[in-house]
Amino acid sequence: MSIKADKWIRRMAENEGMIEPFEAGQVRENEGGKIISYGTSSYGYDVRCSDEFKVFTNIHSATVDPKNFDEKSFVDIRGEYCIIPPNSFALARTVEYFRIPRNVLTVCLGKSTYARCGIIVNVTPLEPEWEGHVTLEFSNTTNLPAKIYANEGVAQMLFFESDEICDVSYKDRGGKYQGQRGVTLPKT
Repeated sequence: MSIKADKWIRRMAENEGMIEPFEAGQVRENEGGKIISYGTSSYGYDVRCSDEFKVFTNIHSATVDPKNFDEKSFVDIRGEYCIIPPNSFALARTVEYFRIPRNVLTVCLGKSTYARCGIIVNVTPLEPEWEGHVTLEFSNTTNLPAKIYANEGVAQMLFFESDEICDVSYKDRGGKYQGQRGVTLPKT
């Protein structure tokens, strides 16, 4: 990037609709007090987790099969937070909706606040011209229940701008997760 990263992110969000809703600064408090920060950072954008969660359950003894995924493998939870059982997993989505430009690749990394608690956030790369709510994957690697807070920061998006436009974008390929809204389960 030839301009400062935080200015590039602001310009892309405000002029191109890359991130909606967009927070130009770094939010660290709300009316309830301190929160896990979100918004524009020095070289990225810290996303928030929505209040929609899907937590893995063993109640139906389903097999986790990415080619034939059984929605009964999850329990739906909506609220200000989600408790992930020990050594378990949950899905959520970002509050923000993304429209990735054709010359940008986006990579996501979990925030250190969660990582230091044994909670791993995983998101696959957002390819050029992908758009939608980002599905967030949370792994609780501890033997204790773990709490994820809705409407607070959970991960940071890093944007890599190319000097060239890609030949074939995610949109051109008709990617199966294009335009996803809400927490999106595996598709084949």
